[in-house]
Amino acid sequence: MSQPLLIEHDDGVDRVTLNRPDSLNALDPALIDALNVYFQGLQRNRDTRVVVLKGAGKNFCAGLDLKAAMARRAGQQEPPGVTESLDSQRRIADIVMLMRRCPQPIISLVQGAAAGGGFALALASDIRIATKSARMNCAFIKLGLGGCDIGTSYFLPRLVGVSVASELILTGRFIGAERALAVGLVSEVVEEDKLDAAAEPYVEAMMTASPVGLRLSKECLNMSVDAGSLEAVIAMEDRNQVLCSRSEEFSEGIRAFLEKRKPVYIKR
Repeated sequence: MSQPLLIEHDDGVDRVTLNRPDSLNALDPALIDALNVYFQGLQRNRDTRVVVLKGAGKNFCAGLDLKAAMARRAGQQEPPGVTESLDSQRRIADIVMLMRRCPQPIISLVQGAAAGGGFALALASDIRIATKSARMNCAFIKLGLGGCDIGTSYFLPRLVGVSVASELILTGRFIGAERALAVGLVSEVVEEDKLDAAAEPYVEAMMTASPVGLRLSKECLNMSVDAGSLEAVIAMEDRNQVLCSRSEEFSEGIRAFLEKRKPVYIKR
């Protein structure tokens, strides 16, 4: 039986693949558990500095595996209770919270369907690159549920504004790659066979940053989105800059800049 999540580590970069292509990489219990374990493990991981997340085959992730979920319920006389349902819901929601809490920037490579929970994974990433085939939606409202799920009502308005977010959440309609680019949902749109290559300039730029500076930058961005004032943001930025300036990485960064070369940071 194949692993639901493939992880390839290469010199500071984790390339993580949702590996259920025959099911459009839909989220079944095994994949949900694997994603939780992986992103939880990043919290104190100093070897991984950048994460690239993608789906095997022609799709990113079609959301919850409804066929598997319905098959599990088939033998039950009554629907699950509130506690059991909340536990199941939270296991999926935990993934996006762990993605935001982990200090490594996450680049999602989106091709084909990114629906429901798959869309939530893309939204919880720091950068999204899409192919022309990419189609993303908040599928929840089409299933008799509310349109706000797994952090989408938090991420979408911050990324594309309340108007476009309302349209997507209240209708469940798909947004294609070109419009996603126009509204700032994705950073660029590329041909199907160029997706992996498109991530490399982002990865290279991040790997050139100091490890501590990159981690603190993601943390500061997270805090700034919900900061109550400019003063709160400045205080966080000031703290981070002083911390970075006292590290050996700062000295190496300055030397590399003056010597017109790439910095070489010591793994810690």
